Amino acid sequence: MDISAGIQASLAGRYASALFELAVEEGVVSAVEGDLDKLHAALAESPELAAVTTNPEVSRKDQAGAIAGVAKVLGLAPLTSKFLGVLAGNRRLSHLSDMIRAFRTIAAAQRGEVTAEVASAHPLSDEQLETLKTKLTLREGRTVKVSSTVDPDLLGGLVVTIGSKRIDGSIRTRLNTLAQAMKG
Repeated sequence: MDISAGIQASLAGRYASALFELAVEEGVVSAVEGDLDKLHAALAESPELAAVTTNPEVSRKDQAGAIAGVAKVLGLAPLTSKFLGVLAGNRRLSHLSDMIRAFRTIAAAQRGEVTAEVASAHPLSDEQLETLKTKLTLREGRTVKVSSTVDPDLLGGLVVTIGSKRIDGSIRTRLNTLAQAMKG
């Protein structure tokens, strides 16, 4: 399996790579990916859960108990639950979001997909997202998965990031460029 050196070099990347390899061995990659999506959503929705995973004052035992309870409530697969237990035991739960992101990147690369992070000033409709996905797939020559966020500071337009490439079509950037040109 070809995993980029940047991912392997990071702590989160090493844990994500190990989880991915175990998931491949057990044939549960998509189940683990779904579990991590649920966990990511739970972390985003619950500031209390996020605090438990990042607060150094919470003991390993308490972190392990809390994360085991969350895993049970979310109905996570045994491999994912064990992985979270290892993270709690090693005091690495604070890196969980980075690990989820790295796992997604590895899994997408294995499927020949690439993820495009799209920031827009206003929420995009499903039709707009589908059109964007189609155009990006044609441009990249491989399947593109679109992840969108809203950034009102852009004023209008889009900023699309695919890997290390960035396409900035925001009005904010155009105005800044114009202002710099006018300064001489």
